[in-house]
Amino acid sequence: MTVAAGAGPGALLVIGDVVTDVVARHHAPLARGTDTAAAIRILPGGAGANVACWAARWGCPDVRILARVGQDEAGWHDARLRAAGVRPLLVPDAEAPTATVIALVDASAERTFLTDSGAVLRLSPADWSPTLLDGVGHLHLSGYLLFADISRQLALLAMESARELGIPVSVDPASAGFISALGVDRMLSALSGADVLVPNADEARLLTGLPDPSDAAAKLSLHVPLTVVTLCADGALVAESGTVTARVPPVPADAVDSTGAGDAFTGAFLAARLAGADPATAAAEGCRAGAEAVTLIGGRPDRLPT
Repeated sequence: MTVAAGAGPGALLVIGDVVTDVVARHHAPLARGTDTAAAIRILPGGAGANVACWAARWGCPDVRILARVGQDEAGWHDARLRAAGVRPLLVPDAEAPTATVIALVDASAERTFLTDSGAVLRLSPADWSPTLLDGVGHLHLSGYLLFADISRQLALLAMESARELGIPVSVDPASAGFISALGVDRMLSALSGADVLVPNADEARLLTGLPDPSDAAAKLSLHVPLTVVTLCADGALVAESGTVTARVPPVPADAVDSTGAGDAFTGAFLAARLAGADPATAAAEGCRAGAEAVTLIGGRPDRLPT
């Protein structure tokens, strides 16, 4: 372990995606071939970056993120991550733009994503050094890295480095659509060696072939020892080594945009775990963060860390 004695639980290092989000909230159904009125905002986002910002918001004192961004937007994203209490470790890319996601948010606050991965999936083993784990107590990987060969190599290399140092690793599977394209078997193979898995219900069902989220959580926890399945407005399930050990109730909220709610859950969950909380208590903190997130536009907290 690279954390010095007496230095506390260590930092959270997130490796993942920094994205420019175009959030379009529309109350009427999309009208094909013509205009649909919408409120549109350009915001910083990305699953990995959102997790990092919510972890900082939830009290994690040292949060870092390694990501690749377009050279022209590196400064903009760097400044916004620092303002959120996150230490950016951004690799500027002169050839590919920053990833862009168009989030279409309907009147029920449900979102649909159009994703241009841009520089995200160009993060490579050349961008990695085991020294990035100095002082780190937990490594979190955004599952989006697993959907392209070069970024998957980086993710697996970082996971191997962490395991050699005894640093626990968590993974967010990220996208049921992209898992389907990659293949369930390949995804499960990439997840081997992780200590914590944080899928949503759709991802858990897809990865196991089981329709009931409780059964899916239990089965996944035989593959990844601690599996926490988020259930949107129904709370979360905690499964450990083949058994569902906790059913965490939801926190009521008046939702306006579900973008980033799962990232908020993960960030708060990881912050609580680093602070010493048991899985069920950490999942309850995740539900609190998710409830806060759905009341905001975009995927990031709107307040600085407290």
